[in-house]
Amino acid sequence: MKKLLLFLLALTLITVPILSGCNRVDKDLEIRVWTLNGTTGFGMAQLIDADKNGNAALNYTFTVETAATNVRDALINGSADIGALPTNVASALFNSTGGEIVLLALNTRGVLYLVTNNSVSAPTSLADLAGKTVYCPAQNPTFITKALLQKAEVANVTVDSTTYAEPAALQKAVAAGTVAYAILPEPMVTIAKASAAEGVTLTAALDLTNEWNKHFTEGSLVQGCVVARKVFVDEHPNEVAKFLEEYKASVEFTVGQPEQAAQMIADAKIFEKAAVAEKAIPKCNLCFITGSEMKTAMSAFLAAMPLQSIGGALPTDAFYYGA
Repeated sequence: MKKLLLFLLALTLITVPILSGCNRVDKDLEIRVWTLNGTTGFGMAQLIDADKNGNAALNYTFTVETAATNVRDALINGSADIGALPTNVASALFNSTGGEIVLLALNTRGVLYLVTNNSVSAPTSLADLAGKTVYCPAQNPTFITKALLQKAEVANVTVDSTTYAEPAALQKAVAAGTVAYAILPEPMVTIAKASAAEGVTLTAALDLTNEWNKHFTEGSLVQGCVVARKVFVDEHPNEVAKFLEEYKASVEFTVGQPEQAAQMIADAKIFEKAAVAEKAIPKCNLCFITGSEMKTAMSAFLAAMPLQSIGGALPTDAFYYGA
């Protein structure tokens, strides 16, 4: 018995270092993370700050972009390892690369609101939009709005996504009182309210996340995510796991400490005005969702989108990291 105990003890002493080594990370490996300004990048701010101050566990190089196409192209050409993207763009990228992109986490639920001014009566439901022209930014906001109107069986609504294709342009028109009905994301809603022209009063009349939950699978309106190149995930699994651990903490910090996070957001050039970011954070529905919950929400969302907006087909299971 004594010999057996000694053998088991020796085996334990040998095994523990081996197992602890399984989760070691390469701190010299440069991990190139590209993110977007605005809501999709908000949750990255604390991690960027930690990296700048030498407090991150990994060796990151961060790039903040204004256009999703730039992040997409960086992932395609290999100059980015990890990238934050709108959800429909991530799906389209998976399809266009033949599955060379992996969805790591969802980072933003619904951030869209129907904003009206005091020249019209504020709608209390989607049905009140019948016969109206609603201005909407192009891409994801338009796809979401049209899907909602169709599912709610609200006909005779003109969704104009060409006059003000960019959220910033639409925000300025809303603030000026030029547009009576508009779909705007946060933080553009907060900016529009703060900069409204004299005599213009703006109301966020409908939260499209609430409307979505009435007509589609609850919790499936997901607009932002983080993806990675599959080859990077395959070659550096420990580093990817550590990144997700640090990114989760960063998102949670942003949600829980909006005042401090807002200054980090401004410092990282994710959004220029800390005061506006602080007000917007509680309305941005930031999240960190992985694994099977991520797959359930994302697949339900993509199923509601037109196929041409997600790359022509629903992604296969290989798209979903850890699911």
